[in-house]
Amino acid sequence: MAGHSQFKNIMYRKGAQDAKRSKIFAKLAREITVAAKLGMPDPAMNPRLRGAIQAARAENMPKDNIERAIKKSQGGDDANFENVRYEGFGPGGVGIIVEALTDNRNRTAGEVRAAFSKNGGNLGETGSVSFMFDQVGRIEYAADVADADAVFEAAIEAGADDVTSDDDIHEIICAADALNEVSTALEAQLGEPRKAALVWKPQNVLDVDQDAASTLLKLLDALDDNDDVQQTYANFEISDSVLESLTS
Repeated sequence: MAGHSQFKNIMYRKGAQDAKRSKIFAKLAREITVAAKLGMPDPAMNPRLRGAIQAARAENMPKDNIERAIKKSQGGDDANFENVRYEGFGPGGVGIIVEALTDNRNRTAGEVRAAFSKNGGNLGETGSVSFMFDQVGRIEYAADVADADAVFEAAIEAGADDVTSDDDIHEIICAADALNEVSTALEAQLGEPRKAALVWKPQNVLDVDQDAASTLLKLLDALDDNDDVQQTYANFEISDSVLESLTS
């Protein structure tokens, strides 16, 4: 389980998240509604819904919003959303996976393609990028839930594959098909995690220079701003010096 995870750097997003709070809440609500509609509205019996609620709580989404999203799933007049995945390349040859929930595939595909084209990227075929990633379960705890050794021992006992701890979080990685089992076992020892979800973890990362990084972050921001896009993953790393230059 040794080795430093690059996940925080890979998932880096430029800009203040507070400015996007309402958009974040809307995306979280959509995931909760779809998860509850496809499964059971009881999070204890629906791992996807439980993970969606945990993600919402991690973003401080009000309880009323969460309950309203679950109730919406039980109505008969809401849109039929489906999961769609797009794959493409950004500046510097960076591989990008885009996961979306949409009620109109043509609209979403056109908007995602436009975001790539306008920001130095190219949308590819399904499978053109995902072979460079592994889909895994990722469980996140706040750093103060326990010390690194305690979390490490709990993760080993629960069946996790990798653990990384720093001053902010404990990140636990497990096999995709073991996410519910590992998360449940950890919850019994450490309490409810901040997040528990399936993610795309790159097998290797690319270093990008300042020019490529600037355009790449604009592309990722454009994708994040799309109402249908739920998550984006990319196999890049930006050095501290480049990040300082971009944010100064």
